[in-house]
Amino acid sequence: MISIASIVEGDGEVAALPILLRRIAVEINPAVTVNPLQPIRVRRDKFLHKDEELRRQLLLAAAKSGDNGWILILLDADDDCPAALGAETYRRAQQVVPHRRLSVVLANREFEAWFIAAAQSLHGARGFSVAPNEQMEAEIPRNAKGWMREHMKGGTYSEILDQPAFAARFNLSQAFDHSRSFRKLIKEWRCHVSERSS
Repeated sequence: MISIASIVEGDGEVAALPILLRRIAVEINPAVTVNPLQPIRVRRDKFLHKDEELRRQLLLAAAKSGDNGWILILLDADDDCPAALGAETYRRAQQVVPHRRLSVVLANREFEAWFIAAAQSLHGARGFSVAPNEQMEAEIPRNAKGWMREHMKGGTYSEILDQPAFAARFNLSQAFDHSRSFRKLIKEWRCHVSERSS
């Protein structure tokens, strides 16, 4: 069994990410048992800019995941370059937990961009609707949550309620095809879960 200790920044991701990781496990490694632990929620700026906070949360994740586990840091890129911020965060984190399997994934620009990448598969769910021929570059909108809100009946989108529900439903193949940052997540999964189980 591979325990996954994740570090996230939002309440929605605390509920949604374990659902998503279990789905990825079923689709990619159905014979492997993974244990997505309750994610550790952090304040993004404090986590990224205060060394002691980064250290404290990483050591907690290392203790939770155990010697054979995997630490996954998943944050929103917002206006930062995902590749540059991801590489720098990985470098700093690796210095704290060099003895652990570690990944840093930055959703570009927000976690909801992965839903936009697979928007057609969410049509009709929880009041979400999208035109059949509507084209959207998933990782361009600065306010992906706002884009989701605009496509919800009544104009309401709740991170806490809708994010886990959509994480359980969106088409992973569509997200993979249309989101570079989602492909990064799958690449890290294959490195730290698939290769270990082969």
